[in-house]
Amino acid sequence: MGKDKNPRRVADNEAMAKLRMLRTSPQKLNLVAAMIRGKKVEKALTDLTFSKKRIAQDVRKCLQSAIANAENNHGLDVDELIVAEAWVGKNLVLKRGRPRARGRFGALRKPFSELTIKVREIEEQA
Repeated sequence: MGKDKNPRRVADNEAMAKLRMLRTSPQKLNLVAAMIRGKKVEKALTDLTFSKKRIAQDVRKCLQSAIANAENNHGLDVDELIVAEAWVGKNLVLKRGRPRARGRFGALRKPFSELTIKVREIEEQA
């Protein structure tokens, strides 16, 4: 009478990692995610390592987690992995403010976002 095993959310040749509560706007995070989409994982890691964007180090950690999931949990070959998908979503927004001139109040929005990276093993071409 045990519970059924959860079905996999990705295909047999894929692995995924998700990072939540990243303290940056989704628009800025999507610029970094677009930089690695479709690339081989070692090239994507190199690009993220030498990127000048602050959030690139967090994206790099998420990509390394996806690679580790592929290797350890799903038995995929690390040398054949590509970044199949990398998408960005909104998360909560902190509402803050500061006083402005003539007794007014300026609203400040401090957005958070989340990142999902999916890596896929590509078959060697004959």
